[in-house]
Amino acid sequence: MAEPPAADGQRCAPKRRREREAAGRRTNRFLVSYNDAELAIVNEAAARDNQALASWVSATALNVAKEKVVPVSVDARDVLAELIQSRSQASRIGNNVNQIAKALNSDGTVTGDQLAATLDAILKAMQRLDEATRQVMRERRPRS
Repeated sequence: MAEPPAADGQRCAPKRRREREAAGRRTNRFLVSYNDAELAIVNEAAARDNQALASWVSATALNVAKEKVVPVSVDARDVLAELIQSRSQASRIGNNVNQIAKALNSDGTVTGDQLAATLDAILKAMQRLDEATRQVMRERRPRS
């Protein structure tokens, strides 16, 4: 059903939009400009996240401004993902070693020193992974 014209003959905004605007939601707009290559990149990112372009630009800008996400290059993101995966794997290895140690200690075939040395090696590896992850995060592009 069409909106009735306003007193001045102009059409009114649809009721839902008026209600949203009255509630203080996204009534401010501005122009964002991209060259063709930049627009292709932004369009691809929006499509990857299954969002409309304007919605993706808005949400991404807000997340960065609120520091919910930190922009990183694709290379840094891949390295960071690998470090996180490696740390998770190292943690699983530590759990497996604990299970093995429990089984072997029930037979008395593993000494406490052997177990301590193994666990210490795993702990050091995990600390190195943690430090490498922190280093990648420190080297991210600073905010301007």
